[in-house]
Amino acid sequence: MSALGPYAFFIVTSYVLVAAVVLILVLWIAIDYRRQKARLRELEASGVVRRSGRSAADIP
Repeated sequence: MSALGPYAFFIVTSYVLVAAVVLILVLWIAIDYRRQKARLRELEASGVVRRSGRSAADIP
């Protein structure tokens, strides 16, 4: 790490923190996407229809 100079610790720590935040956001979005699809299926099963006419199963 000495090739990065006297600020090596700060640089490496910054990159690690940014990578962690991005990973957390990606996981959060993936989990929310699955929850929303499940909620759409519940609503359609209860008789609520979508204006677009597509079902939750048609959404890629």
